[in-house]
Amino acid sequence: MTDAEPVSVGGIVARIRDRAAGEQAVSVEDMVAVLGRRSYGPFLFVPGLIGVTPLSGIPMVPAILAIIVALFAIQIVLGRSHLWLPDILGRRSFDGARVADAMRRIEPVAGKLDRWFYGRLPALTGRHAVRVAAVICLLLSAVVPFFEMIPFAGIAPMSAIAAFGLAILVRDGALMLSAIIITVAAVTALAWVLL
Repeated sequence: MTDAEPVSVGGIVARIRDRAAGEQAVSVEDMVAVLGRRSYGPFLFVPGLIGVTPLSGIPMVPAILAIIVALFAIQIVLGRSHLWLPDILGRRSFDGARVADAMRRIEPVAGKLDRWFYGRLPALTGRHAVRVAAVICLLLSAVVPFFEMIPFAGIAPMSAIAAFGLAILVRDGALMLSAIIITVAAVTALAWVLL
């Protein structure tokens, strides 16, 4: 299966920071390679996390992140044990210094997340719950382009995606419930803006 062991958020952030530091550019494939391909949580958490940093203010970044989330979410729903990323997305790159800086900025938050979330209500992070979370993330990724019409508004659905990824990563069912609440709030906000 996947995510046999809960993973440290701080460890993931540090790995991405170290990979990007000193590089002119860091590709999506580089970040995927750092995470490995057997765990589901990081593949929802990391794009969601990037989507709530200042990088989300760069035009098209939220849309690219949403496509990446959608591709991974579909594979999770299908139960794939190794996640695949097409070359056209894997070759997309971001400025290495900006990625490293974004990761440095969220390191203190990552440390707090590791202290706060730790395997509560584990039944809500089982195989079926993970697939339901992936379906919700797929739907959220579909609305990100609508949020992108307003600068930084994409942070709302990306926050929910990050919360689902984190819940799967650290196997915290209480956080899974929180992610559902964030999703309802994000969709309500979108409906309010559009109407």
